[in-house]
Amino acid sequence: MTEDRHQQRQQRLKEQVDARIAAAQQVRGLLLVFTGNGKGKTTAAFGTVTRAVGHGMKAAVIQFIKGEWPNGEKNLLQQHGIEFQVMATGFTWETQNKAGDTAACQAVWQHGKRMLADNSLDLVLLDELTYMVSYGYLELDELLEALRQRPAHQTVIITGRGCHRDLLEMADTVTEMRPVKHAFDAGIMAQKGIDW
Repeated sequence: MTEDRHQQRQQRLKEQVDARIAAAQQVRGLLLVFTGNGKGKTTAAFGTVTRAVGHGMKAAVIQFIKGEWPNGEKNLLQQHGIEFQVMATGFTWETQNKAGDTAACQAVWQHGKRMLADNSLDLVLLDELTYMVSYGYLELDELLEALRQRPAHQTVIITGRGCHRDLLEMADTVTEMRPVKHAFDAGIMAQKGIDW
């Protein structure tokens, strides 16, 4: 490709991008969903939390399904005043106790409702929330209402596989992680600082 053709193509691209930027005038909090069967949903969410904190925004985190094992993101972000509420029951296939898991979900959800009503929070991460809905630990209608009633500027991130279609429809941005290859499938252990 000649230099002139390259320059013309890039100029057309610039004009298209500039037009889209000029048309995007709305400012409000977003609902972001990171879903799919691939690795990286929580990692992407924490990347956004870290970015927000780096810009001086106030964030809070609810972690559903997580256990008591060390958590690198929590270790770092709590030093910057980020509130964490962790369900701390571990994976549901390990507990195998629906009543106990439902009670634990409901207890941590009370913090989630408080966070979603807190005007001082710019960002709330509801990590692994999708499972709470699909397992029936949390009523979808109650979640949708809390999301609708949150402060207009507040962004919410929801992660987890099998996101309910009503949440997907409500979301402003949906990213689906797709598994292509994973080290665990080759017998490689999850690694501190990389996988958790």
